[in-house]
Amino acid sequence: MQLTLERVTKQVGAQTWLYEQSIAPRSGAVTVLLGATQAGKTSLMRLMAGLDAPTTGKVLVDGRDVTGMPVRERNVAMVYQQFINYPSLTVYDNIASPLKLSGEKNIDARVRGLADKLHIGMFLERLPAELSGGQQQRVALARALAKNAPLMLLDEPLVNLDYKLREGLREELTQLFATGDSTVIYATTEPGEALLLGGYTAVMDAGELLQYGPTSEVFHEPKSLRVARAFSDPPMNLLTATAIEGGVQLAGGPALALSLPAGLNGALTVGLRSGALHVQQAPGDLAISGQVELAEISGSDTFVHVHTAVGELVAQLTGVHRVELGAPLTLYFNASQAYVFDAAGQLAVAPRWRKGH
Repeated sequence: MQLTLERVTKQVGAQTWLYEQSIAPRSGAVTVLLGATQAGKTSLMRLMAGLDAPTTGKVLVDGRDVTGMPVRERNVAMVYQQFINYPSLTVYDNIASPLKLSGEKNIDARVRGLADKLHIGMFLERLPAELSGGQQQRVALARALAKNAPLMLLDEPLVNLDYKLREGLREELTQLFATGDSTVIYATTEPGEALLLGGYTAVMDAGELLQYGPTSEVFHEPKSLRVARAFSDPPMNLLTATAIEGGVQLAGGPALALSLPAGLNGALTVGLRSGALHVQQAPGDLAISGQVELAEISGSDTFVHVHTAVGELVAQLTGVHRVELGAPLTLYFNASQAYVFDAAGQLAVAPRWRKGH
């Protein structure tokens, strides 16, 4: 199916929950709605599902106007942060319920296959009340996947799971989505989750749809500072700069030799992702010296916070590094990895990257 939202808005009383926006998620692909809490992700998904009607604009399915058509008349599967299961049915029957309604013949194999993928195969004879919150969420997710609806809406479905299980399920879901025909809309606050799921990403903030496109393109070429802030974890390092002949000058730091668009001048902002900063100098690198304020080990990476003359910087170093607090540290980066935003916060220069990377 092809879902299209044309110039939709949503107002509740005097408040605007969604500003005018249009989006046509790619059929048969995953579209991630990425944004902080109250960015408008759930409000947009409710319009997609038919739980709410837009204040203005249209919702189309395969070119047919379904604006105002209630959710019970649409073939939609949904999973929310707050899991919803049938309390009187076993886990097995919860997962099987949509299969029975659709006349599926191979119900047992389908139920057990999904249960195994979501690590709940040992709980099939239990009632939902006998499970933990994370286990109940996986039951709700399995039931939604079993429905195999043409439109699947997942509103932060893994948020209640522990870290290790969440990481494993992300990979499982990516494979399940890749082999299915459903249009999947997946809401998350985590940039890393958007990158792992791939597909397409719509970045939202305060009710606005800021940018939509292939996930790698949105990540590598954020159109504005707002997108760069939303699609970066840890946050992008943002530094004050000015345009000079042949590049930009960091306030309190080195000059970056860059080819700037004609007419770009005045106050600028230079963005450096934490992964672009390193402690080993390579040919052509620029240096910024400072003092270590904090070092955090997360998984296989070390995040080092450094106080410098250009501002507070966070470097993401691969591997586990022992860094003494208060110790002097020089960070290096290549000017080709810098983003440049103009005075209005719009992207003027993006780092060089290759599609598919």
